[in-house]
Amino acid sequence: MFPPNPTHATGVQMRLIGWAIALAAAGLTPAAAQSPASAPGTTAATAAPAATAAAAAPAAAAPIVYGSVGHAIPKEGVGMPVPGAYGIQTQVTPLGERAAHFHNFWLMWTITLISAFVLALLVWTIFRYRRGANPTPSRNSHNTVIEVIWTLVPVLILLAIALPSISLLRAQYSPPPADVTVKVTGHQWYWTYEYPDYGVSFDSNILKEKGDPTLKPGDRFRDPAGRDGPPLLAADERMVIPAGKVVKFIITADDVIHSFAVPAFWTKLDANPGQLNETWVKVDADKTGVYFGQCSELCGARHAFMPINVEVVTPDQFKQWIASKGGTLPGAKPAATPAAAVTPAAAPQPATPQPATNQAATAQN
Repeated sequence: MFPPNPTHATGVQMRLIGWAIALAAAGLTPAAAQSPASAPGTTAATAAPAATAAAAAPAAAAPIVYGSVGHAIPKEGVGMPVPGAYGIQTQVTPLGERAAHFHNFWLMWTITLISAFVLALLVWTIFRYRRGANPTPSRNSHNTVIEVIWTLVPVLILLAIALPSISLLRAQYSPPPADVTVKVTGHQWYWTYEYPDYGVSFDSNILKEKGDPTLKPGDRFRDPAGRDGPPLLAADERMVIPAGKVVKFIITADDVIHSFAVPAFWTKLDANPGQLNETWVKVDADKTGVYFGQCSELCGARHAFMPINVEVVTPDQFKQWIASKGGTLPGAKPAATPAAAVTPAAAPQPATPQPATNQAATAQN
């Protein structure tokens, strides 16, 4: 109906030619992208995104070396509950040894003697004053000597128990000057340990079992051979303290009330939100090893999954562990930057000698 428009046809042809050129350029782009990074034509702007991506990539976790500091293999039955056992765990601190002795000997013998005396008195009364042997009961209403005895004897027993108890409590809450301070914070449901004098801080979570359905891919699980500790008591990170040194614990919480308890240390203290509680331990120098505890306050749904792992090492091993955590020992000087670490751009450049210029000769020329 309308005559053909040569201008329109020319425009279509030009667009087709443009598309062909664009496709040809796109086909050459992959070849350019596959050029090596060290090619002479690589610019700083091209290399910058690659360097940024490499820096953003997460570093691979260091492999666990069992037997090293922080991953010592626990001794069976030491510092942990034993099935079928009874009594107090073997104590490894002077304060714990003193408390265990007070319980096992003084209190237990006192309770045993009182119970045996009352039982013997009860049996003697039953047979001596039964109806067949005593048809006419006594009319005595009181006896002064007996009343004095049964008043004074309980008082003396209470004093005999109270005096050592008060002395023990005083020693527990009157710590000597601390060599190491650890701040313990309870969360729902894990622990945070901070070493303020060394600049070290980390979280400690329970290690799940290998077949746990809630275990995420790539997560670390408890070693089935028990090298991390017993089930429900192994943690991914351990508190490490030196043997033979006074360690002060500053204990608090950030949500609800928890309780920091390590039975082998004779340590159990509540962690209250907004409050700092203090206690201390000094593990015997020859009692290095791994000791386990738990949160001992009903703190919520996962209360039973807040284990405490304390690894006691020698003072030299403790320093090595602090260094491995990126901490700094008090009084240590920062390491000097090696000369090789200085980049050529930052290194001072020597002055280039300039040829002497004879101003008079220049002026004449």
